[in-house]
Amino acid sequence: MTQQHHPTTSTGAPAANPAEAPLDALPVIDLSLADGGPADRTRLHDTLRAAATGVGFFQLVGHGVTPAETAALTGAMRAFFALPEADRLAVANLHSPHYRGYTRTGDERTGGSRDWRDQLDIGAELPPHVPAPGEPPYWWLEGPNQWPDALPELRTAALAWIDRLGSVARTLLRELLTAIGARPDFYDPAFAGHPHLRLKLVRYPGTAPDGAGQGVGAHKDYGFITLLLQDTVGGLQVERPDGSFLDVPPMEGAFVVNLGELLEVATDGYLKATSHRVISPPGARERYSVPFFYNPRLDAHVEPLDFPLAHHAPGATRDPANPLYADFGFNEWKGYTRAHPEVTRRHHPDLAA
Repeated sequence: MTQQHHPTTSTGAPAANPAEAPLDALPVIDLSLADGGPADRTRLHDTLRAAATGVGFFQLVGHGVTPAETAALTGAMRAFFALPEADRLAVANLHSPHYRGYTRTGDERTGGSRDWRDQLDIGAELPPHVPAPGEPPYWWLEGPNQWPDALPELRTAALAWIDRLGSVARTLLRELLTAIGARPDFYDPAFAGHPHLRLKLVRYPGTAPDGAGQGVGAHKDYGFITLLLQDTVGGLQVERPDGSFLDVPPMEGAFVVNLGELLEVATDGYLKATSHRVISPPGARERYSVPFFYNPRLDAHVEPLDFPLAHHAPGATRDPANPLYADFGFNEWKGYTRAHPEVTRRHHPDLAA
């Protein structure tokens, strides 16, 4: 875990060290305060800074996403997983050199171990970018999605969700940068053009037959910001500073937000990426979730952030088994080639990480 530090409040006074009190619940951040007066914005920035430099996770409300928008996505998601297996396998990611499509239960790995979930990977709908000689292999990650013929509403709902949450995440990132005294537009160039926005529709079908409880293993996200929509079935856990895990019960109308490793690296550890995992629901009970990943262009070079409190930064976490690159695409490529080894072997045997 990243070591703790002592950020200051907007008044310049030292803030409480998050490690000094046990973490019993995630902070709740109201993004609608961004549209308020000076007192509201100060409150937003103080609470946002404390969450982002402390636990690195929070519940986000006041984001403006309506119940109707959420219902359109979740309805289409449940309809997809209710399709016959043959229909889901027709859009398997094994058919896609871009790592888009359906992954059967147990075919994805985290930390080398099997995740007991199935999912559909979706990104911005773009033409395939086949790397030219001399171009980085990560351009394979840009391309079209696969959609089931029997469910045209899924394409509409998923692409609308990417646009909607992209807007929410852009606002959140700008407010977060403001909260630590940086220019809110500092990373706008990195997101200009075609940022690498992706989501997963995920089903956890209960405990694995062998009794293993790994819905998804402990990991950190390696991009910028993740917004997670979860249903009413629990299972998400966030690692505390002492190495124990905190249950994150669902909160109606809220997104669970966490920061990725690139923001930790860009701020030399001032902002915090935190390990998290999902414990499989008991028995045959199903759990559904939708993580949305807000990340820059694949070819974006993530510059170190210029902010007044940089001298308080404790240094980013270093993991020799998980090197991080300033060019975002190499991180994304590393992640997908490791998580989906069968796709890599089929389509990119000479490029595997």
